[in-house]
Amino acid sequence: MSISDPVADMLTKIRNAGMAKHEKVDIPASKLKLEIVKILKTEGYIKNFKKANQDGMSVIRVFLRYDEQAGSIIHGIEKVSKPGRRVYTGYKNMPRVFNGYGTLIVSTSIGVTTGKKAAEKKVGGEVICTVW
Repeated sequence: MSISDPVADMLTKIRNAGMAKHEKVDIPASKLKLEIVKILKTEGYIKNFKKANQDGMSVIRVFLRYDEQAGSIIHGIEKVSKPGRRVYTGYKNMPRVFNGYGTLIVSTSIGVTTGKKAAEKKVGGEVICTVW
């Protein structure tokens, strides 16, 4: 079975693993997914990640992060731009997630970055997802 939106599938796997209190989750690897996971790591939403080979396939193993009450650090993660409706924004109209408490992930001409960094560098692009 083919997946029409691999990034949405990755976000769903991370969301479900967090709700089920799993320590880690394996995701089929791609360059875009790896860049999104790097942003999740730098913003502090996940503990760590590593690329691994599993049965001849390249996967990204994401280690999830939890707070003191064993609740997931990721309270919500949503795909914004979908295959049927792509969402683009300029740097002047960059949306904010929960008044700045969340993170917006944007695919720009300088690469995949957060909404804050894209606005600072004055580049717009496709809004991939929001995390809070």
